[in-house]
Amino acid sequence: MPHVRVLSTGGTIASTAGPQGATPSKAGDDLVAAVPELEAVATVDVESVCDQLSFHLSFSDIASLAAAVDRAADDGVDGVVVTHGTDTMEESAYYLDLVVDAPVPIVFTGAQRPADAPSADGPANLLQAVRVAADDRFTDGAYVAFGDLVHAARWVTKARAGRPEGYASPDAGPVAEVTADGVALRREPHSESVSLPAVETTARVEILPSGLAVDDRQLERAVADGVDGLVLAASGIGNTTPELGDAVADAIDAGIPVVVATRCYDGAVSARYGGPGGSRTLRDHGTIPAGDLPPWKARIKLGLALSAYETLEDVRQAFERQRGVVTTD
Repeated sequence: MPHVRVLSTGGTIASTAGPQGATPSKAGDDLVAAVPELEAVATVDVESVCDQLSFHLSFSDIASLAAAVDRAADDGVDGVVVTHGTDTMEESAYYLDLVVDAPVPIVFTGAQRPADAPSADGPANLLQAVRVAADDRFTDGAYVAFGDLVHAARWVTKARAGRPEGYASPDAGPVAEVTADGVALRREPHSESVSLPAVETTARVEILPSGLAVDDRQLERAVADGVDGLVLAASGIGNTTPELGDAVADAIDAGIPVVVATRCYDGAVSARYGGPGGSRTLRDHGTIPAGDLPPWKARIKLGLALSAYETLEDVRQAFERQRGVVTTD
């Protein structure tokens, strides 16, 4: 029988109501014990990594999670399941997809409803995740198994704030569907990210949102405060206001790398428009295109790349090497 390790981190799946609101109160062992059907799928053991709501997690916590995955692989498990809060699950999954090279699948899952809710979705999601982690067609990479669908970490995003079918993969679609008959593949499962030689980010990267009439004050404050890198959450295919566009050029001249990502739900940045703040103008200033990575994932990748490499060209190459990237010049 396959051996699967559950790494628990807290989140809604482990939370119950309290006088100050829902907070994690269930240990990983409690989550597994609540799903007796797991016994027919895999031999399951549990390690607690932390006990946090996901919006409280730090990069240090995710580095500890990566180390726990490596330990599990060294122990010979066939797969790893991570129980995690939904708010930042896609970021943690992508982080591990970038830094973990262990030959085991890492399957994240969680819940939109607390463990003591009348219609809690955590037990079903945990069963689905273990089924995926125990499937010998999944041999590496990070995934999110949620609401009967399996998404690759590279593409997945939280598409719905509270409904049980919380996740989607714009552009790519899910890797598989979990049915009553088993795990039905829609494409070959594997890591869809190019690994980076870093485990914990030591760089400070900030996201700058663009929008109607946005000025340059947030960027200037970030530069004055010693930021190491910037991600511009640009409108459309990578455009911003003239004032912010000019400030981006100044930041690049000062040696600060700036990655341009789109704030749109799907699609990629493209160097089309000229004029101040236009996507072609920003590219000519020396910005790094994020392709179709959303700003929050581009922030993780830039932080890890800055931690791993010494030159801006190496950082730029890290973005150009990403698998599945869609860029148009």
